[in-house]
Amino acid sequence: MNTGITRSASGVPGLDEVLHGGLIAGRLYLIDGEPGAGKTTLALQYLLQGVRDGESTLYVTLSETAGELRAGAASHGWSLEGIEIVELVVDEAELMGESELTMYHPAEVELGETTRRILQAVERCKPQRMVLDSLSELRLLAQSSLRYRRQILALKQFFIGRNCTVLFLDDRSSEGVDTQLHSIAHGVIALERTLPAYGPALRQLHVTKLRGSDFVSGRQDLLITRGGLEVFPRLASQQHGKPFNRDILASGVPALDELLGGGTELGTATLLVGVAGAGKSTIAAQYAVAAAARGEHAAIFTFEEGRELLLDRLKGLGMDVQEGVGSGRLHVRQINAAEVLPSQFANIVRGAVEQHGATVVVIDSINGYMNAMPEERALGLQLHELLGYLNNHGVATFLVSAQSGMLAGTMRNPIDASYLADSVVLFRMYEHAGAVRKAVSVVKKRSGPHEDTIRQLWFDGAGVHLGPPLTHLRGVLTGVPVELGGEGLGHAGGGDEPGR
Repeated sequence: MNTGITRSASGVPGLDEVLHGGLIAGRLYLIDGEPGAGKTTLALQYLLQGVRDGESTLYVTLSETAGELRAGAASHGWSLEGIEIVELVVDEAELMGESELTMYHPAEVELGETTRRILQAVERCKPQRMVLDSLSELRLLAQSSLRYRRQILALKQFFIGRNCTVLFLDDRSSEGVDTQLHSIAHGVIALERTLPAYGPALRQLHVTKLRGSDFVSGRQDLLITRGGLEVFPRLASQQHGKPFNRDILASGVPALDELLGGGTELGTATLLVGVAGAGKSTIAAQYAVAAAARGEHAAIFTFEEGRELLLDRLKGLGMDVQEGVGSGRLHVRQINAAEVLPSQFANIVRGAVEQHGATVVVIDSINGYMNAMPEERALGLQLHELLGYLNNHGVATFLVSAQSGMLAGTMRNPIDASYLADSVVLFRMYEHAGAVRKAVSVVKKRSGPHEDTIRQLWFDGAGVHLGPPLTHLRGVLTGVPVELGGEGLGHAGGGDEPGR
């Protein structure tokens, strides 16, 4: 970050991280977006932050009335006390046609009078933060692009040396992008809104320019709720991390740890892949419960199974769950893929790690995570950054991926995430002795050796169980094994409880 620069906090959660500390104070910025994109909300949040910081603030409106602004603020639970509001909207005489000059046929005198009143308000209030809403009204009054550009340049010159940070709002009423206006402003923040095929509108923000400072480039997810805007910065894993010891994470099931060559390590990602009902979610939860039992904090983010159902199922397997946040507790959070934004989810995971100290994170499942992505091709990149972030913080991550199809030849993965994972644990359903059974094996582990055997897996009221290696069967992974002789299975399989 540049030294000797005074920053002006935006008041919008997440935006200052994108701006590397906030706006540079004393400069002019353009907030660009179509009607309904959130420009006024962002501007009010900026001024309210100024009020909290003890700064003088001014809102000059050329379109909305002060009453409309206060009503909009009230919908977010805000009071605009402390913000000076100056209305420069068309008066009743103009609406009734009693004036020679109308808003539809403006003359240069109207532009000059409007500008004069803006400057008078600034001279009177001497604001440290100011918003001008909106430039589309000045553009109409100016009539020509040359006069409009000269007027904006004159306003910019007027604010030089006045220690005032100015936000100009523009609703893109001109045809195309106003590149001249972009060149005049010290910084440009664009707000976008798109409508997906299903679900709520997708809102994003991107900083086009910010003179004299670096910033996080690209599109950042944005959410508008009661309380205002919140920005979810795109996660860049190389910018986050802390020192940690790459300790072994035990599952609490000795046979499972043996299968993984002693256990999985902190700072690694493990992919659990298999058909529905094969036990993936239960094994992932076993690691989380075991970590909480040791006094650590673990978090499970479930996209499909309900929170209460998952907790009840774990209790039915004899797992002692202390639900909540903090040391010694397991936090289960249900995620609605139709409502959550991709970067929003990444920031939720960040909160579990940075605020609550989670050492184990379970994402169940990648299938649901993929549904939260507006663009499927971006899933791999998003997942790569998220796993890189978790690895850099020494978190043991478990990803659950459900395959479609029941037999090996017909199984399909929603996305190939195996190259992102440090370990891959394969789950299979197979038929034997007139029953459907479960099998588990480790097919990849970057951090060390592992067993190359296939073991039977089952669950009951006492928890998770693994049998000895299935050395008497051939073709378990195909789903229809062949008995090679001997006693066969190490467990009779009666009374197996369903596992995910």
